[in-house]
Amino acid sequence: MLRIDRVTKRWRGGKTAVEDFTLEVPSGVLGLLGPNGAGKTTLMQMVATLTRPTSGRILFQGRDVVREPEAIRERLGYLPQDFGVYDNLTAFEFLDYVARLKGVRSRARVLGLLEGVNLHAVAERNVGTFSGGMRQRLGIAQALLADPELLIVDEPTAGLDPEERVRFRTLLSELGLGRLVILSTHIVSDVESIATHVAVMREGRLVAFGTAEHLLAEARGSAWEATLGSEELGARRSTLVVSSAVRQGDGVHVRLVGPAPPVRGARPVEPTLEDAYLFLIRRHTAARPDAP
Repeated sequence: MLRIDRVTKRWRGGKTAVEDFTLEVPSGVLGLLGPNGAGKTTLMQMVATLTRPTSGRILFQGRDVVREPEAIRERLGYLPQDFGVYDNLTAFEFLDYVARLKGVRSRARVLGLLEGVNLHAVAERNVGTFSGGMRQRLGIAQALLADPELLIVDEPTAGLDPEERVRFRTLLSELGLGRLVILSTHIVSDVESIATHVAVMREGRLVAFGTAEHLLAEARGSAWEATLGSEELGARRSTLVVSSAVRQGDGVHVRLVGPAPPVRGARPVEPTLEDAYLFLIRRHTAARPDAP
């Protein structure tokens, strides 16, 4: 179990990246959603012992990550947003090199992980020839070398094509069995089908937390469908919260988010997780004392 208790992180100069953040989550896949700049990466860096909180505590399996960082690192696998590789090494050579740095000297373990992330057929290819999805799968393999109880992945599907994104999500879902996987992203579809819990961040704060079903229930009554002309949509886009738009012969079919019908003729619909995410973010923004 991961417990984050009233954690705040302020950088030198006074900027607050994470503020009074409290969360408790068991095993499974935690989808950490939020726009760019929400504080997701800073939060995960604190959990991964790469930086210390200014105040508050982070406990994993009852161990304090600040007081006992080495004990946590032994149980941790981490795939940062910018995962660097040595392009001139083969996949096996690279993974074997990282394994030795982590004290893992089992060739069978390296080969098994390459097979587990479906890279065994290209184990002797230079990493410099790999696609973005293949590099990310290699990144997951290096994060799993020590069979961690906690796996943290930061924006892992950025830049991947749709097929690679689906393959990567499936892999993370399988890894969530028996361990805790924290998946940070601003892409709702990355967590919609695999997350056992979802946390929404905005401006360093926790906006909402629960199962996907819980978040959908919170947003019920806030999703609408309407058909608008292209010119009308263009003129009103700045005042509407649009979760999707599809151009068809009779106009643009849009899904809109708001507490009341945003346009004349809007029809209520059941919210998707994308709708719920936009609703929760907008509600948090409107609740701020300095909100316009």
